[in-house]
Amino acid sequence: MNPYSTRRAQLISLMQAKGGGVAIIPTAPEVMRNRDADYPYRHDSYFYYMSGFMEPESVVVIVAGEKPQSILFCREKNLEREIWDGVRYGPEAARQKFGFDAAFPIEAMSVEIPKLLADAPSVFYTQGQQRAYDEKLQGWLDSVRAMSRAGVVAPSAIHNVQVLMDEMRLIKDADEIALMRRAGIISAEGHCRAMRMSRSGLHEYELEAELLHEFRRQGSQYPAYGSIVATGANACVLHYRAGDAVLQDGDLVLIDAGCEFDSYAGDISRTFPANGIFSGPQKELYEIVLAAQNAAIAVTRPGNHFMDGHDAAVRVLAQGMLDTGLLKKDKVGSLEDVITNGDFRQFYMHRTGHWLGMDVHDVGEYRDLNAALTEGGQRPWRGLQPGMVTTIEPGIYVRPAEGVPEKYWNIGIRIEDDALVTDNGCELMTTGAPRTVADIEALMRK
Repeated sequence: MNPYSTRRAQLISLMQAKGGGVAIIPTAPEVMRNRDADYPYRHDSYFYYMSGFMEPESVVVIVAGEKPQSILFCREKNLEREIWDGVRYGPEAARQKFGFDAAFPIEAMSVEIPKLLADAPSVFYTQGQQRAYDEKLQGWLDSVRAMSRAGVVAPSAIHNVQVLMDEMRLIKDADEIALMRRAGIISAEGHCRAMRMSRSGLHEYELEAELLHEFRRQGSQYPAYGSIVATGANACVLHYRAGDAVLQDGDLVLIDAGCEFDSYAGDISRTFPANGIFSGPQKELYEIVLAAQNAAIAVTRPGNHFMDGHDAAVRVLAQGMLDTGLLKKDKVGSLEDVITNGDFRQFYMHRTGHWLGMDVHDVGEYRDLNAALTEGGQRPWRGLQPGMVTTIEPGIYVRPAEGVPEKYWNIGIRIEDDALVTDNGCELMTTGAPRTVADIEALMRK
């Protein structure tokens, strides 16, 4: 059984646990960029997770009833359009290739889906994401309700199908892990290329071009997100995009970039000196961030919780801020005071990680929604399990400010790796890009 058939069977079981029904999962629409030009097409992640099918104008329908089945609606063969846009599977070939029980032309939905919804207890569908399909669903339900005098009953409830799939996608299977390892390797090679090519006088966009060149050269289809390439003070802007700023001798360069390989994302951040040599203050702060990342890596293991890595990193970062004078002890108090009062957020304002998978900020709850509320009125943080993948990405960002030592001004540092939770700890899938000061400087000397 292929992994997509396995996932469809798993979803059927989850639907049956809620009383059964019909799931409708459309792919993403094509989007016009401007006159006669579309944006590069990328399928919907939920749809692809259940199908492995990449063509637009497609819908997966899964029936969890007395006779469970999975059905694909897709475009028919069209030799004329294939001359312009490429080969289409067509329903029958797609059914055979991707292991569906049945397949129909996309135009047949208006006839076939009301038949499937008739007497189904529930619809599993995510409302509010594609208006066109919200309207189609309403029309199909109206068609079923119109048959009430014949004894046909329309579904009485609509469940968010993505909630069920989020739980599935949070735990990666062997096929997904293999793809994510490859995405990590390619992403790391891109960062290494950028380090080797870096020198004073280059523009940020030139380093971005080196990243994208390496991603594509190694078989990645797309970047997983818009690459951050930030030199000097730009590194203190968390979501900065590669611009036309020129790398200056003595600047640090922060790159946050990853490739997408067969629909799975890599996500790496590295910070390195434009000229290949860390200055004293740069090295001082870099070692603090690296120690924070190592502390977070050490607690990323089953039995611990999602936020344990963040808490471990914050403790190291906050102590480093006190030791360097970024935070003045006579003003902020002890380490515990800094953590309790959140004073560290002046220089570290984001969380240490996020789920990673088909989407760079992947799906899945961060809190355990099945647990009782804590005294603070929230659910506890989710426990880590083998197969989860999270980023680990502490940082320090020092903007000029009164009382902040000037030698640290405009230094922005982030170190990020992709961690697969294993039975005994975690596996970093992105170690191909150097992390230590010595290894970075050695690579850049080459």
